[in-house]
Amino acid sequence: MSRYIQSLLDTDLYKFTMMQVIWRQYKKAEAEYQFFCRTPGVSFLPCLSKIEQGIDAFCTLTFHEDELNYCASLPYIRRDFVAFLKDFRFNRNAIHISTKTGKLEIVIRGLWHETILYEVPLLAIINEAYYQSLISSPDYEEGKKRLQQKIALVKQHPQHERFIFSDFGTRRRFSFLWQRTVLDTLQKTIPKHLAGTSNVHLAKAMGLIPIGTMAHEFLQAFQALTQKLEDSQKCALHIWLKEYGDDLGIALSDVITLGAFLRDFDEELAHAFQGVRQDSGDPFLWGEAMIEHYQKFHINPKKKTLVFSDQLTFPKALEIYDRFRERTNPVFGIGTNLMNDLGYPQLDIVIKMTRLNGQPVAKLSDNLGKAICTDDKYFNRLCEAFKVKPC
Repeated sequence: MSRYIQSLLDTDLYKFTMMQVIWRQYKKAEAEYQFFCRTPGVSFLPCLSKIEQGIDAFCTLTFHEDELNYCASLPYIRRDFVAFLKDFRFNRNAIHISTKTGKLEIVIRGLWHETILYEVPLLAIINEAYYQSLISSPDYEEGKKRLQQKIALVKQHPQHERFIFSDFGTRRRFSFLWQRTVLDTLQKTIPKHLAGTSNVHLAKAMGLIPIGTMAHEFLQAFQALTQKLEDSQKCALHIWLKEYGDDLGIALSDVITLGAFLRDFDEELAHAFQGVRQDSGDPFLWGEAMIEHYQKFHINPKKKTLVFSDQLTFPKALEIYDRFRERTNPVFGIGTNLMNDLGYPQLDIVIKMTRLNGQPVAKLSDNLGKAICTDDKYFNRLCEAFKVKPC
């Protein structure tokens, strides 16, 4: 049996931080997720058996005592939630795989707090199984050369001292072993620039800081959890603050588009959150808009953190850093370009929430290609509620 995932901690931190809120407050909420491949011309059928074997193996995993102790050591994770994780089991029947249309289709259905952990490991399994089937002898020397070039860019960049980035690459990594190799190299060569990793298992194993707060699905879900659709985003942000207070204070700005976010991100929220994350759109326009927004409320942008995480390369991240380093605190989450850069074409695959409690939910994004909605009527209603022009 293929085992691409060795630990249930081998996922992004924000899955656990969101899961804790859901388990504590929305135990009965039922979710649906779907798999999407944005890369044209890709077939997963040759590696379908590997994918299914990987999922079967993953669904046999449970949390070990040392993993639970590690979770309990994180200041924002509650003891009662750790006790719940001790008895947590995955339900393989929640994952529905079909190839009737000639392409890979995956739908996940079940209680939200029980299905939220599937996304990242499943994407990592699909990605690794795909490359394993496609490439018999990976060119790791090319990957190491490209990694050294990235390290050199950071070291040689003027005013590089405050350039900070984290690994956000688990879901689209080339493999688990490659992700660990990359992190090990970064730890040894530029430790002051590596803030941490979103991967909880590797953070635990390597003594790194686990990084993450919320994902799109958290704000999407409130489209079905609030009475008034137009209140959903603000409600989600207030629920987050109620759970975590001064911890994990990075808000996500592009679920409904930046314009809609800024209308909701009022003075109270702007003060309360430590910063904001950008995951679509033009990073330079976004950064300027966020600085202007803070200044409107007489908030010093230098005391806030702007997290850039949209399809970054190191040259692009350094360019953004140069633009904003004197006016705010820019930090970076680098994913695919860090953990899947061996010279092979990269996959753009996602698993996104499409329904909650039977109702459609959507992500509009600031990029047309990143918008997710399976119901056109609902998409138009969401745009109308938030005064957003449909893409």
